Amino acid sequence: MGGGGQQTDRITGTNARFSTYTWEEVQKHTKSGDQWIVVERKVYNVSQWVKRHPGGLRIIGHYAGEDATEAFTAFHPDLPLVRKYMKPLLIGELEASEPSQDRQKNAALVEDFRALRERLEAEGCFKTQPLFFLLHLGHILLLEVIALMLVWYFGTGWINTAIVAVLMATAQSQAGWLQHDFGHLSVCKSSRWNHLVHKFVIGHLKGASAGWWNHRHFQHHAKPNVFKKDPDVNMLNMFVVGKVQPVEYGVKKVKHLPYNHQHKYFFFVGPPLLIPVFFQFQIFHNMVSHGLWVDLVWCISYYVRYFLCYTQFYVFSSFLLTELVQVFMESHWFVWVTQMSHIPMNIDYEKHQDWLSMQLVATCNIEQSAFNDWFSGHLNFQIEHHLFPTMPRHNYWRAAPHVRALCDKYGVKYQEKTLYGAFADIIRYNTNLKSHGFTFKKSFCSELFLYNMKQH
Repeated sequence: MGGGGQQTDRITGTNARFSTYTWEEVQKHTKSGDQWIVVERKVYNVSQWVKRHPGGLRIIGHYAGEDATEAFTAFHPDLPLVRKYMKPLLIGELEASEPSQDRQKNAALVEDFRALRERLEAEGCFKTQPLFFLLHLGHILLLEVIALMLVWYFGTGWINTAIVAVLMATAQSQAGWLQHDFGHLSVCKSSRWNHLVHKFVIGHLKGASAGWWNHRHFQHHAKPNVFKKDPDVNMLNMFVVGKVQPVEYGVKKVKHLPYNHQHKYFFFVGPPLLIPVFFQFQIFHNMVSHGLWVDLVWCISYYVRYFLCYTQFYVFSSFLLTELVQVFMESHWFVWVTQMSHIPMNIDYEKHQDWLSMQLVATCNIEQSAFNDWFSGHLNFQIEHHLFPTMPRHNYWRAAPHVRALCDKYGVKYQEKTLYGAFADIIRYNTNLKSHGFTFKKSFCSELFLYNMKQH
């Protein structure tokens, strides 16, 4: 599975001892075509391997020149297998005098988090309950069958069609949480089976692409709320989010849209159009441009299934309108659930924090209840999900008290909100987008000064 790229000439001969490196040397290799990472004190040249990485080239690039041990552990359920394929990329190790963590990270916190993960593994928190996911899939299929039967028995009147659209939007939203589980390799013991079922759920049940989702979503997990690295805070130049980016845009006088009015158009453009417009364009463009033909076939099968099921009852225009209404509702559901734990949190450039601190500053939890668990696909436990992305979601509640205790020990803020409070924070944040835009009032002077000081 790939070679080590251009190996350093400091290693010669088959029996030669690997070289040792300082962090200063490692941190020089961060650019495309010349990227090194450190995992468990070993130094790997991933310059060429990034093109073959199943999770996409960008996610490794985001850790170039850094210690990627915590991310490596978080994303790979079968670590011995992955280490085997990494051997050809190994070029050396850190010098004995070098710390295991880079950039003054808290070694004690990192070690305690590693110990916490081992404890949770020993307690069975990473073991899946197959019945949970079978029942979840069953209730998705049941919703689809009920929707079709309603049209069959009660016709295509406006009221019945509205009920059908709500049922289908619910099925689609719940299928979205289910594909998320398989995409994170948290259901089946075998990664291969997780990938296969993921293609079926996201492709045939939702009409999207597994490859597109993997490459996008894992970047978000690797560097949440980090500009230039997390695609979820890349608002396509339509919105200026956070407290830092507006200042930068103001300094550089970047103005693609009237950002001083973005608080007015956010709710008309963001939640309703993300899935039916922005994501759909990205998905099909990505599948064609990257030759993801298997994903394309699965995606087409979704549209064929819907067309064959419903055009025998609806004329094409009515069928298309019903589909658009359903996707419109699903898009709102998706945006509100996924952003309630991220958008109101800190959004900034790379700070090179340890895994726990980085995830906690960018995520928050929503209190647990049977409805909240179902409604959000257990993403109300966003903190635990981000810390342990391969953990089955039905075990998040078991990990939460341990995570909270560790956060308390090191003074890391563990934030939990009510569902109402989380939604209110999204409204509050986005109605304040005006103050984050291009107003150029005196209140920005201090921020502009601090920005310029940071740059120099």
